[in-house]
Formats: sequence, C-alpha cells, structure tokens
Amino acid sequence: MNGNMGTLWTALGVGVLGVLFAIFMARLVLRRDPGTEEMRKISEYIQEGASAFLTREYRSVAWFILVVVILLLLGLSRQSNMGWSMAFYTVISYVVGAALSLSAGFFGMKIATRANARTTQAARTGFADALQVAFYGGSVMGISVAALGLLGLAILFLIFLQLFHDPVRAATVLAGFSMGASSVALFARVGGGIYTKAADVGADLVGKVEAGIPEDDPRNPAVIADNVGDNVGDCAGMGADLYESYVGSILSAIVIAATVYALRPQLAWSGIAVAFLLPAFGLLASMVGTAFIRTAQNNPQRALSMATFSTAAIFAILSYVALRITGAPLTLFWAVFSGLVAGVLIGYVAEYYSTGKRIQVIAKASETGVATNIIAGLATGMMSAVAPLIAIAIAIIIAFSVGQNSGLGGFYGVALAGIGMLSIVGITVTVDAYGPIADNAGGIAEMAHLPPEVRKITDSLDAAGNTTAAIGKGFAIGSAALTALALFSAFTQSAGVQVLDILNKKVIAGMFIGATVPFFFSAAVMNAVGRTAQYVVEEVRRQFREIKGLLEGKAKADYARIVDITTAGALKEMIVPGVVAFFVPIVVGSILGLEALGGLLAGSLAVGVPLALFMANAGAAWDNAKKWIEEGNLGGKGSKAHKASVEGDTVGDPFKDTAGPSLNILLKLMAVVSLVFAPFLVYLYNILPFALK
Repeated sequence: MNGNMGTLWTALGVGVLGVLFAIFMARLVLRRDPGTEEMRKISEYIQEGASAFLTREYRSVAWFILVVVILLLLGLSRQSNMGWSMAFYTVISYVVGAALSLSAGFFGMKIATRANARTTQAARTGFADALQVAFYGGSVMGISVAALGLLGLAILFLIFLQLFHDPVRAATVLAGFSMGASSVALFARVGGGIYTKAADVGADLVGKVEAGIPEDDPRNPAVIADNVGDNVGDCAGMGADLYESYVGSILSAIVIAATVYALRPQLAWSGIAVAFLLPAFGLLASMVGTAFIRTAQNNPQRALSMATFSTAAIFAILSYVALRITGAPLTLFWAVFSGLVAGVLIGYVAEYYSTGKRIQVIAKASETGVATNIIAGLATGMMSAVAPLIAIAIAIIIAFSVGQNSGLGGFYGVALAGIGMLSIVGITVTVDAYGPIADNAGGIAEMAHLPPEVRKITDSLDAAGNTTAAIGKGFAIGSAALTALALFSAFTQSAGVQVLDILNKKVIAGMFIGATVPFFFSAAVMNAVGRTAQYVVEEVRRQFREIKGLLEGKAKADYARIVDITTAGALKEMIVPGVVAFFVPIVVGSILGLEALGGLLAGSLAVGVPLALFMANAGAAWDNAKKWIEEGNLGGKGSKAHKASVEGDTVGDPFKDTAGPSLNILLKLMAVVSLVFAPFLVYLYNILPFALK
C-alpha cells in the first residue's frame, strides 16, 4: 500500500506541475504584441462578450448545482450507513469537481481570447510565428484541463483515505467529483454550442446569403457574436467536455478496482495506483508534446499532427513503465494501448470523411441545389459512424479480455482503454482550442483591414483548425463510449445488478426509453439553436434596415446588442436539455427500478454514440465542402454551388457544434447520476406507491 500511496502523491505533484506549466504558457502568450489599436479594440470586444456570457452562464449553473447539492444531502443521507457524513463528503466532492471544471474553462478561454489578436499580429511577420502563438494559446486550456482534473481527484482521494481508511468508501464519495464535472460540462457544451451556432447561422444567413458580404465583414452586426461563440462553444465548451470525460475515465477505473479490495487488497491498490499514474504520465507527455510543434513546409495540419502523435508515442512507452512501477499485471498494457489506438483511428476516420474526396462529392452535389447537398452530407455522416464503432467494439473486446485475466474484472480493462484514449487530453484539447484562436485571428485580420497575405496565413491556420476540431470531436465521442460503459459497469456493481435480462419487460422498456433520450435531447438542442438564430437574424436585418450607411461602410454596427440577444437566448434554451439529462435516470430508476435503469443506460449508449458521430462528422463535411468551393472550385464564391453549400453548412452547424458533441456528455452524465444516486433510487422505488413493482 505504501508504494502505491507514493503514486498518488506523484499524480498530485504532476498536477501541480501542470498548473504551473499552464501559467508559464499563458505568460508567454501575453508577452506577445497584440497589434494595432484597431486590432486590440476588436479583440477586446470578443473578450468582453465571452466573459459576459461565461459569467451569466456560470451564474445559471450555480443554481443548478445548488439544487443537486440539496438532492444529494436529502437523498444519500437516508441510505448511507454513515448518514449525513457520507452525503456531506459526496457533496464536497461534487462541488469541487464542478468548481475545477468552471475554473479550467474560464482560465483557458481568458487566454484564448487574448491570443487571437496576438496570432494576427504574429501572422504579419510570418507563418511559423503565428502558428506558435495560436498553439501556445490553446495549450493553456489543454494543460489546465488535464492538470486540474488530475490534481482535484488526487487531493480528494488522499483526503478521503485519511478520513475513511477504506478505498471503497473513498471511491464512492469521489464519484461526486465526476458528477460535478458532468453537470458543468453539459451546460457549458449545450449553452456554448447554442450561442456559437445561433450567432454563426444568423451571421451567415443574413450577411453572406442575403446581403452578399464576406465572412467576418465588420459591417455584419453578428460578426463579433460569431467570434465570441467560437470561444465559448469550441474552446470553453470543448474543454469542459473533455475534462469531464477525463475525470470520468479515471473515476470508473478507481471504483471498479476498489470493488475487489475485500478479497485482494494488494491487487485493488495496484489498480487504483494505475488509474492515477497513467493520466499523470499522459500529462507529462502532453507537456513535452508542446515542444514538437513544427511548421513542416508551412503545413499547419502536419505540424499539429506531429505534436499529437509524438505525445501519443511518448505516452505509450510511459504507460508500460507505469504498470511496472505499480506492480499491476503487465498484460493491462494492451487494454491501454487498444484505447489509444482506437482514439487515433477515430480521429483518422473523422479527418477522412471531412476532407479530400469525400467533401468534393458533397461540393459537386451542391451544383444541383440545396437538397442534393444535404442528401450527400447526411450519407457521408452516416457512413462515417461505421468504422469508429467497429474500432470501439474491437477495443472493448481486447480490453475486457485483458482486464478479466488480470483479476480486476473485464470492465476495469475497458476503463483503462478509456484512460488510454484520454490520458493525452492535454495535447488533444490544446489542438482543439487552437482552432477558435486561429479562426478569431482571421476575423480580426478581416475586420482590421490587414493586407491579403496576412489573411492568407490566418486562413491556412483556420483550415487546419477545422480539421483538428473534427478529430477532437470524434475523439471525445469515442472516449465517451468507453467511459460511459465503464461507469455503467460501476453502476451495476454499486446497484447489485449482476445480469441484465433483455427478455425482462422492465429492461426492454428501459432500453427503448434510453434509445429515445438521445433523439429527444438532440431535437431540443437543435430547436434551441433555431429559435435563438431567429432572434439574431431579425436583429441583423433590423440593423441593416435602420442604421443608415451600415452596408456602405459609413456607419458602425451595434455589436453589443447582438451579443446580448444571443447570450440571453442561449442561456434560456440550455435549461430543458440539461434538466432532462439529469432527471431522466432518477425518474426511471425510482418508478421502474434499477434493472430498467440499466436498460436505459444500455439503450442510450447503443443509440447515442453512432448518432453523435454521424452528426459531428456530417457537420464537419458540410463545412469543409463549402470552404473547398470558396477556394475557387466549382465557380467559387457567389456561384450556385456556393450558395447551396452555405445552406448545407448552416444545417450542419448545430449538428457538429451543438447536438453531436453534447450527446457524449449526456451519456456519461446519465451513467454517473445513476451511479451516485443508486442507493437513493432503491429507497424511492420501495416507498413510492406508483412505482411499478
């Protein structure tokens, strides 16, 4: 035990090092020149809009957190053999998990919104300089997500061990940490996604389609809101998303390993130590990986891939070292490696279906109108879900077999596969957060009327960001499948549900209810984007109509008004999807019982993962097909094909940036809510008169 306790302290130390590294990178970025007065002013508009949105969003999330805290105190205190004490520590764990998620998102976004103008200014001196500034700006978010997640889990687990002297109870209350992360992630992803796509759709429909003005043209009142949305959705939202996945994968391995403590304490301790040491080594690999950014003949895509795959290779070696240090069975390496390989394959598939010949098929379909563009995009998205699911299935089989042979259980192997996929989250979020910075840099170049050669550099950085964003979303969704499955296993062990009989009427009912949840959730989110976008469209039209000289460039748009409208709409619309995700497992478990709840989790997982992959990849393909036409193909901007592709991209926007990425959080949140509330749901099921016995 003492040796394995040392690994917990190592994880804590690496977490602290990660926080210091993020601060160091932030200081490097902030030392750079933010450019001309006009560039600084535009950047400040974006900073103010993003900060205003996050402040109001976090206020709304705080009320939700308060409701959950009350539920935890009232519910768990009735069922725990430690009464209020156990419930109180679960609440502490929940609040800390939520607070650290909010902190990572806020800190990372603060730097991202300051890196944009600095990237634009760097582009005035050369490509390599601009790439470095954007990448370093993204690394603040990436390293913060991994460092704060690991640090929070390590500190709390050490504290709970001192309190309980029992890893099983320590792991039980630590589940609250993951639920806190999931709660914040869902609202950050949904709220930010609604904001960014409502602003984007509004800006495109009125600016590009109706008025015929370029993207990021300062005459468009929605252009600042669109740039704000890139940060609150694709930066803060994605950061919270992968923070939650990262924490969930570690927690599920800890909980499953702790279940064998009574029979094989040394093996259980080894399993817990591995769950902490692997992400610690992954964080170290990610910090080293930031040094591998190279221009590779002015090819940002190759440079970003070099950083990612170098990190993955370093981690693969270190994961074997971690198993030797902890004394865990060395065969578990194949569980970790299978997850890492599956993650890389999912990324490649996302890239394949959103670039090259696949998007040219969609672009050429645009020549005959909007309908054929949408048909081609839908077909591409559906096909893109096949290979990732096969990769996930193979990884599950390998990881389960390895875990079963290790004595820690098959689902422990699945949890390690999830950790393998997510341990390099520091670099994957870095690459993803780089995207909004590059996108904003291009917008600032356009609005500040900089020379075409500057915009050419920022456009090349942005194009690479679009592809890496697709890879990041695929990575997040793939990891969600493994993490949600591992959390599902932890739930069945906690709830005492050993076997789910699919011929049992309650299990069947639960599966069908679970299968409908992703569809209901996606519909609610996409309708929210549509309604909020309508407000934006109406306001942009009003300003074009009523502000004299705006379209001629002689008057200034009211950017603040659009930002306020989009913020209010997004925050209002995010409530229903968030509440549904949290309370559906509680309602089903308390009325139909835990077996039905198990069926619900299985049904939602089987439907939610392919649906999420389909939407994320279809949206990315539509977007890149439009950009391919804009490069001068098929008549270029203004052609019939271009107009159809803009409409298709508008449909794909809520697919790829709101509904699709939010689904993976939905799946994990329902699983962790079921895990935490399982004892309380048994209590409710037994006392409710209308529960179906």
